[in-house]
Amino acid sequence: MDFQIPALIEGYSQGYFLMADEKGELGWYSSRQRAIVPLDGRFRYPKSLRRVLNQNRFTTAINRDFKGVCEGCAARETTWISEELQGLYWQLHLAGWAHSFETWEGDQLAGGILGIAIRGLFVGESMFYHIPNGSKVAMVRLVEHLQQRGFLVFDAQLQNPHLERFGTVTVPDRDYQVLLQKAIATPCRFL
Repeated sequence: MDFQIPALIEGYSQGYFLMADEKGELGWYSSRQRAIVPLDGRFRYPKSLRRVLNQNRFTTAINRDFKGVCEGCAARETTWISEELQGLYWQLHLAGWAHSFETWEGDQLAGGILGIAIRGLFVGESMFYHIPNGSKVAMVRLVEHLQQRGFLVFDAQLQNPHLERFGTVTVPDRDYQVLLQKAIATPCRFL
């Protein structure tokens, strides 16, 4: 498979995402039901998180520790982020496509989200935390950032109970493709 940067951007622009299988081999995947984080005002989060946000104990940063976020996202018992995929994320990062949105508690990386930004599309690849609520605060602040920048689609790929708590919705692939094309046609900058 061609994993050069233009081919990677083309794959994501068509609605595919990369994952490593249990043998560590990379492949392109798609989903019949796509998880979308609403950027149109329907985004919500638990009331208990509002208290955490009001405490201002976390600061946010973009790309301060991209490799640390990659490693944090990959450090699971079962992971789809192989070493090869981490290397591809790093190449995409150096080329300005992949970003880490991070939360910090003092000098400690608390959590973060790894994703790829292509015009008005942000593809969330993974998230993690070292400190409780680190990834949740990152999610809220990332949504605010994407809204301020005029992004149309925050693609979370696959639905899970954690994302559902934030109002993430699933859409059929045909509807996702319509949203995707609008997002790709919308000029936005992540930074």
